[in-house]
Amino acid sequence: MNRHYLDHASTSPPRPEVVAAMAGWLELGVAADPGRLHHEGQLGRAALEEAREAIAEFLAIKANRVVITSGGTEAVNTAVWGAWRAEPHGAMVLADVEHSSVREASARLGRVERVAVDSAGRIEPGAVAEALDHLAAEGTAVSLVHCQLANHEVGTLQPVQEVAEVCRRRRALLHVDACAAAGHVAVSVEELGADLVSVSAHTFGGPAGAGALAIRRGLRLEPLLVGGEQERARRAGLENIAAAIGFGAACAALSGTRLSEEQEIARRQLERLEKAAVAVSGVSRLGHPTLHLPHLLCLGVDGVEAEPVLLGLDRAGIACHSGSSCSSESLAPSPVLEAMGADAERSLRLSVGWPTTDADVEAFAAAFAPVVEGLRALGR
Repeated sequence: MNRHYLDHASTSPPRPEVVAAMAGWLELGVAADPGRLHHEGQLGRAALEEAREAIAEFLAIKANRVVITSGGTEAVNTAVWGAWRAEPHGAMVLADVEHSSVREASARLGRVERVAVDSAGRIEPGAVAEALDHLAAEGTAVSLVHCQLANHEVGTLQPVQEVAEVCRRRRALLHVDACAAAGHVAVSVEELGADLVSVSAHTFGGPAGAGALAIRRGLRLEPLLVGGEQERARRAGLENIAAAIGFGAACAALSGTRLSEEQEIARRQLERLEKAAVAVSGVSRLGHPTLHLPHLLCLGVDGVEAEPVLLGLDRAGIACHSGSSCSSESLAPSPVLEAMGADAERSLRLSVGWPTTDADVEAFAAAFAPVVEGLRALGR
């Protein structure tokens, strides 16, 4: 049976450019600490900084503001830890639609002030302003405000620039989790107006185990990982040169018109997936109808729970998901959908990526209705 992978929002296969770049470095057989002055160390330093330049260009910032991490989760935790250490008696301000890494990293360090979202999962800048004003009125400082660039489950794009303006007026630091969006929409740290932006490589064809935290010029935060002076004393530990090279290659692969070309292909594929899905009675799209990522579709499916639908599609050769990537082990009700007021136990997430073909889309279109209708018949 042919397999059809429609779970690229969880992780996407590495692009050919990424595989070639990483293999080329590994085949050199150089054991290089980029902090050493010998020839091998300088080879490592040059490779690492070339990768950093590619990542920085991808994010439209200067390279010295990019801290390379082991992934988006570490980038998020670094942002939260550094902001909290600068203001340890402050509150974290966020909506429940944020990724679990944002919610949990914030909650374990102290008070969390929650911001409501609308039925599409979209944050209201006015609600952020009200939360900040409420904290100020009671004399509570703010450690950090979170506003994701796009939601990882339903794809809704957030009004980041408006939230950034709210934060700027109230002198509050803003962190933007762009892990779900980077590589699928253009990300410019300067245009977003954020102080901190976290990104991950594996969701758009880079290697797993690579990410970055972009830091606003002039902002200095205490590092999460200590014990070395790597990354300009912002992250301790021997650098993973191969992963950084792969990350840089993924970023470089999307230069020029490539990103917009992939966006257009993804939009067409998503339209076909949605058309096939909503043709089934009781199936609807969740999230914002127009302001959403081009590659991600979340469906509400009445009458059946998520797990049997996933298993039925898997037997038909189709890989997809329900809920966020970091809650998949438990298949627990989605806090994102709960915050939106949607049925948190009956959702299906489809996501296309750089290698998705029309055959993948057609396979889902052929299998979805029989799976859902068969399960509903069993429940009658």
